[in-house]
Amino acid sequence: MSEHAIEFLQEWIGEKVHCQSSLDRIEEQAETLAKECAAKAAEAGIPLEDIQEEVGDIQELIASRLEEAAEAGQDEKNSDKPAE
Repeated sequence: MSEHAIEFLQEWIGEKVHCQSSLDRIEEQAETLAKECAAKAAEAGIPLEDIQEEVGDIQELIASRLEEAAEAGQDEKNSDKPAE
């Protein structure tokens, strides 16, 4: 995969993938974001195949990052609660 494609994907995920309030909507949001990512990559002249060659299914990657963000958000909320 080209360095340009790697940089694009890292930047895009950093901008678009944020903590979600609920884990049950992750798949739906991952699908939407994967379509948006593919469209933006095409606009930037980066073939989706170049990205998928390196990371596999971008929807799965995005879902994984959303889950990580949601879990981190839950951990942060839990650490804000006073100890009982």
